[in-house]
Amino acid sequence: MTTYTHPDVLGKGVTEGWADPITDPRQIDWTARQRAAVLPFSVLDGRPVNPCGPTGIRHGRNQLGHWGEQACADAVVTAEIGGGRWLVMVERADGYGWALPGGCIEPGEDCETAALRELGEETGLVIEHTRRVVLAPRYVPDPRASDEAWMVTVPTRVHLGTIGTLPALLGADDAKQAVWMPADTYAVLLTHVQTAYHGQIFPAHTAMLRELLI
Repeated sequence: MTTYTHPDVLGKGVTEGWADPITDPRQIDWTARQRAAVLPFSVLDGRPVNPCGPTGIRHGRNQLGHWGEQACADAVVTAEIGGGRWLVMVERADGYGWALPGGCIEPGEDCETAALRELGEETGLVIEHTRRVVLAPRYVPDPRASDEAWMVTVPTRVHLGTIGTLPALLGADDAKQAVWMPADTYAVLLTHVQTAYHGQIFPAHTAMLRELLI
């Protein structure tokens, strides 16, 4: 049985406010967290149980700060230009590759607002009047997760339509850079990431992008 919590969680994670300061999950009010959860999960002997099965780390938080579910929102922003579809992607500053812009939902914030806020913070792109569609919540197979700490996201899809020029992007906040990428299919996107940037797609977003880019 593997137990692991990255030292940064108990160090700068607590100091910077992105990690629970409680080290023993049995001291948490799980009734409240289960009630607020995006996806239902169980608690066994005072410890949360990942609803999507074992991760290889049974106890502890691995590299995530929040015990149990951490709710996030991602922005799926596309546009048509030159007869092809383009998608906004950001290079994560933590070294996990290229991903959709997104991040944690703040207290009192709805999913759509969170997705658009993170989009603006990470790319400089502000969406005001374009129609948005909030997609169904989904478990995120994050490589930083454990059986007791995991991620769930609620994506918001925004299509800018057919346009003459792609809006300028500027990577900031948690993003090293932000760019428009060709994305007629997932295979096209993946090839571009590998050839143009010698990079990889964030493993947690692979399944979601495969499903959305059809």
